[in-house]
Amino acid sequence: MRRELLGLPIDCLTFQETRDRAIEAMRERRLTQHVAINAAKLVKARHDPELRRDIAGSDIVGIDGMGIVWAARLLGIRVPERVAGVDLMLALLRECADKGYRPYFLGARQPVLDRAVAESKRRWPGLVMAGTRDGYFGPEEERAVVSAIRDSRADCLFIGMPTPQKERFLHRHRDALDVPFIMGVGGGLDVLAGHVRRAPALMQQSGLEWLYRIYQEPGRMWWRYASTNAVFAGLVARAVAARAFSPRAVPSKIRAEG
Repeated sequence: MRRELLGLPIDCLTFQETRDRAIEAMRERRLTQHVAINAAKLVKARHDPELRRDIAGSDIVGIDGMGIVWAARLLGIRVPERVAGVDLMLALLRECADKGYRPYFLGARQPVLDRAVAESKRRWPGLVMAGTRDGYFGPEEERAVVSAIRDSRADCLFIGMPTPQKERFLHRHRDALDVPFIMGVGGGLDVLAGHVRRAPALMQQSGLEWLYRIYQEPGRMWWRYASTNAVFAGLVARAVAARAFSPRAVPSKIRAEG
């Protein structure tokens, strides 16, 4: 069920429902784009109209961050659970190996990409890759990248590029790729390759996965999370206050103050 949180859509789906929709898209070769949303992306989208457009135009807006889960529940939106993008990617790779679907990896540096492929084949021996391409290419190379993906006849595409680059790439080329299921995975390929470790399960469940990322990459991550988390907390607090003092407000339609 699609609802609206702080001006952006979210799909209140379970992990199983999301996984099933992805598999159905691959089986029927029906274009389905998945975007994962967390607090950082929500904050960024408020000041980036193109990113906001790209999120709203996706077929599945998955709730990737626990902050989004808690904010939605505080505002009266029933969210069954968090659907972490990296967990969904790993589950779908297992399905690809079992059912003969062929994934394509786009993104990360070449050594990381190579390790991600090797680890995928180690975990799921039946997996056959449709192809790979690192994420370091310029605008003049995009047409060749799109052609390579289209010619591969991949069943799913996992894009390990940062926001908003991957969203802009998909806005320009989504229909030309001819891939049924497309999913942005951010640093998911780095996790799969073992280049970045995931937080312990307790930290994930407690919504502190961002703190573990800062611990691993303090120079790159501390300001990103410190700034966006503070802004997000302020947005949620104002929306909760607005709901408390406006009895007629519809929870799913509450919008943050600009």
